Order: sequence, then structure tokens, then C-alpha cells
Amino acid sequence: MFTLKEKVTERLSRLFADSPDSSSSSSLPPSLDHHHPEARPDSKGGKSMSSYFSYIIPSVGFGESRSGKHQRSLSASNVDFESQDESLHRYVECRSPGENKETENNRESDYDHVSGGSTSGSEVFEEATDQHSPQKHLSYLMDDSVFISSDLQEFLLSSLPNIVKGCQWVLLYSTLKHGISLRTLIRKSSDLSGPCLLIVGDRQGAVFGGLLEGPLKPTAKRKYQGTNQTFVFTTIYGEPRLFRPTGANRYYYMCLNDMLALGGGGNYALCLDGDLLSGTSGPCETFGNLCLAHNSEFELKNVELWGFTHASRYLP
Repeated sequence: MFTLKEKVTERLSRLFADSPDSSSSSSLPPSLDHHHPEARPDSKGGKSMSSYFSYIIPSVGFGESRSGKHQRSLSASNVDFESQDESLHRYVECRSPGENKETENNRESDYDHVSGGSTSGSEVFEEATDQHSPQKHLSYLMDDSVFISSDLQEFLLSSLPNIVKGCQWVLLYSTLKHGISLRTLIRKSSDLSGPCLLIVGDRQGAVFGGLLEGPLKPTAKRKYQGTNQTFVFTTIYGEPRLFRPTGANRYYYMCLNDMLALGGGGNYALCLDGDLLSGTSGPCETFGNLCLAHNSEFELKNVELWGFTHASRYLP
């Protein structure tokens, strides 16, 4: 082993001695510079080139090892950062469209939801309006009605006497506008002369009434008035139904300060009390009618009295 070291040392020494670059050799430490006196073997010091060589070799190897480890560590770190950046980039690229789509879906869902409460809210409002608000203006009607539909108006137009056909319908009295009072109804009937149409309804949805002669004139005693043009009608039998005088008697209608009744003989076809809150109905001989309401005794939902005139002649 010692002989191998000496041979290696000798070859290295020759290599350094043959090198033409003196600057490189001068840059070496004295222990490795063969031109330097300390680089030659010294028997007194007991040290040779082989000892310095054996000292340097492990250091070089260790330095290379540490450097290699450091290089590999840095390389690994760079690889990790690059892989993390690449993964993050892929995550952003893959995630962003989904997030955008999810955001759009959420917005659409919110819009649908808002639209849908708004749509649902507007439908409920329209339904409530249809049920509780007066009917929209129809032909010949100068005011709104809670009872008169297009079908009912068409039916009544065909039933009215010729003297009022083609005239405008004027709302003389309504409990919604004028309060609940028979006296007020009688007083408002004097706004127009001629036939007037009484329309009432019960709380079950029936609409019924009759044709009277205006202005109404209350009497002190029970005394019938009217002509054979008087009639009664109702809607509870699937479609509007009219009952005209049978000729059995002349009990067309009776007007008192506290009662208004149509027909007679057995029952009143229609009778309203003085506060216009309740009434009665039953078959009578005058019109040969059936009960006009759902029950013979009922609560009134509303009362309307309509007069007829040419538009140019009526100033409310």
C-alpha cells in the first residue's frame, strides 16, 4: 500500500513539474508546490508528499460529497417548487371554469328564485284582485260592479224592456260607496226616473235581484207597486235564469222605509231588511220562481241599484 502511494505521489509531482503554467502552480499552497522548498521531502520533518496527499484526498472527496448533496437538495427543492407551481397552475385552470359555472348557476338560481316569488306574488295579487275588486268596465256600464260579468250583462240586456235598451248603465247606489242603509238606497233612486235594476248577492256567491220602477216611493202601509215589466233573476242554477210575472196576482214589489220586497203569494221572491245586512227568498205565485239564493235566509254581500239613461242626459 505504501509503495502505491509513493508511486501516485511521484506521478503527481511529475505532472505538476511538467505543467507550463507557472501561475497555476504558484497559486497552490506550499505543501503542494514542488518548486517551493517545503514541498520537497524532508527527512527532518518526517513528512512526505504522500502524507499531504492522503490528507487532501479525503477532504476533496468530502467536499464533493457535500457539494453534491447540496446540489441535489437544491435540485430537489427546485423540482418541488416547479411541481407545486405546475400543480397550482393546473388547479387554477381546472377550477376556474367550474367556479365560474357554479357562480353563473348560482346567479341564475337567485334570479329564478327572485323571479319565481315575484311571479308567484303577482299571481296571488291578481287572483285576490279578481275576487274582491269590482268588475272592469263593460259596454254601457258607466261604473264598476262587483256582480256584473260580461255573461250576466249580455243576459240582462236581452231581458230589459225596450225603453232602456241602448242606454248607459249608471250606478245609483252601492253599499261599497254609500254605506248600508235602505233609506239611502231609496233616496239615491230618485236620481233617475224609469226602470232601475236591483242586484244583490249572498256570501255563498249567488247573484240575484229584480227590475223595479224608479224612483222608489216608500209607503206607510204594505202596498204593492210596479207593472208587469217587473221580473226577478238568479245565477245559482248554473246559468242566469229569469222569472217573469205569471199573472197570478199583481204583487210586483213593495217599498217601505224598513223593507223592500218583490213578489208575493206564499213567500217573497226577494225581501231585504232596512239595514241591508240580511234577506229572505222563496217560491212565490207572482213570478213562479224558485229560491233565488242558496238558502231561504241569507246574509247580503253587497247591494247595487242601477239606473238607465242616455249619456248626454245624465250629470252625476
